[in-house]
Amino acid sequence: MTKLTIVAFDGTRYDLDAANGSTVMENAVRNSVPGIEAECGGACACATCHVYVDEAWADRVGPPSPMEEDMLDFAYEVKPTSRLSCQIKVADDLDGLVVNVPERQA
Repeated sequence: MTKLTIVAFDGTRYDLDAANGSTVMENAVRNSVPGIEAECGGACACATCHVYVDEAWADRVGPPSPMEEDMLDFAYEVKPTSRLSCQIKVADDLDGLVVNVPERQA
């Protein structure tokens, strides 16, 4: 299991054990993390699972794909470390990953 921390907008930390191959969004939904709406269910067809990757992890997580960038155009307050959590696959090299949920989703 990979350790994943999702920080809700109010500062509440959700420290999760995530299975490799799952997505950050799937783990957020499964653990009722507030602010991750995931309206499209992970199809990269909306921007309601938008998160900010902690800067210490941004290089390791990598940049969004072109399709993800198109969806981020609809996200609220996009930042350089913005990603859609449905597009971040959990893997051993992301053990300890920290992401933050924005104030609201698009």
